[in-house]
Amino acid sequence: MDFKAMLSGGDLRSSGKSNAVVLRIKSQHDFDGLFEYLFDDDRLVVMRAADAIEKLTRCKPEYLKIHKKAIIKLCKTAEHKELQWHLALLVARLLLDKTEMTEVWHILKSWAQDPVFSCIVRVNAIQCLFELTKRDVTYKDEFYVLLSKLEQESVPSIKARVHRLRIELKKV
Repeated sequence: MDFKAMLSGGDLRSSGKSNAVVLRIKSQHDFDGLFEYLFDDDRLVVMRAADAIEKLTRCKPEYLKIHKKAIIKLCKTAEHKELQWHLALLVARLLLDKTEMTEVWHILKSWAQDPVFSCIVRVNAIQCLFELTKRDVTYKDEFYVLLSKLEQESVPSIKARVHRLRIELKKV
């Protein structure tokens, strides 16, 4: 399917018709066509495609399986915050081997602690690190250290996420 017209137009503050795109995805084939727009030259198209992909894979994470290498590569190369914040959510839905986990962990940790990244990217990276830590305890101690460092920052959204995750960690 050609979704470009639905993903185009307007500005970066709007998700445009990404919800309508979500409703048109009925198969892996449709999803694969949408996934290709993550590599489009138009930043707006990429952002809206990422938004639709993120929404779709909340219920159907299996759609991401064949795109795992591409998602990890995008994490390394993405320059725009709108794509980064969606990637941080998507990567938590992937089944990662040890090598991939190490690679993803280091990317997300840098996003989480570096103030050059947007607050949304940082918060989503923190959330993803939490999700990954629940599945693989290898980085649990490192995650606690990271949370302690981030608690010292004066960024309200980061402080709030750290607080919420600390509550979640007490339940585990």
